[in-house]
Amino acid sequence: MIAVSAQSCLSFALILFLLLPGGRLPVRWRGLLLLGVLLIGLVPLPGGLSLAGYLRGVTDELSITALVWLLAGTAVRLGWAPGGSCRHAWQLWSVFAVLGVVLYPASMGVGMLDTYSWGYSPRWLIAAVGALVLALLVLGNLLGVLMLTLATLAFTLDIKASDNYWDYLLDPFVVLYAIGMLAASSLGALRRWRRGAFTPAPQLDEGLD
Repeated sequence: MIAVSAQSCLSFALILFLLLPGGRLPVRWRGLLLLGVLLIGLVPLPGGLSLAGYLRGVTDELSITALVWLLAGTAVRLGWAPGGSCRHAWQLWSVFAVLGVVLYPASMGVGMLDTYSWGYSPRWLIAAVGALVLALLVLGNLLGVLMLTLATLAFTLDIKASDNYWDYLLDPFVVLYAIGMLAASSLGALRRWRRGAFTPAPQLDEGLD
């Protein structure tokens, strides 16, 4: 229960910290901001639960991959790590969007397969994730390697209350985030392409008479 409570408080603090417009603050003030939102999450409300507890009641526990992703974003904002490349971001968005398409429609009754049940005896699923980790390693996507490796390690150590491997890999929020970022980035790329395609080419001088 202590571990679950700690994860809930950490998730609340990281989400709020990344949502707040603190990017222009000096680095030392960003650390204080993170500490402040962490303490706010611990404040008990009249119902007995803290704000972090209410968030957990609404969202349930975040997946390990989501937690690692939040930690990575926080490290970048605090200046502890460099920002990732756009190419690596696209790779991660694509991976989690595809995994979400595999899991959630089938688990909601769309189709004949119950893909969620694959997570209870996940030997082949772990093998598939291992192959994905190797692919990300070859591509130099160390954040993706870390996210999937830590999720698998956490499942092996039975850190979460769930016995299903999928709950360590995915949650609805990380899937929606990945799909949303893919859509937004694709739309932005399309707009840039259209502006470039319809911009008249500069006319060269005819020369001097």
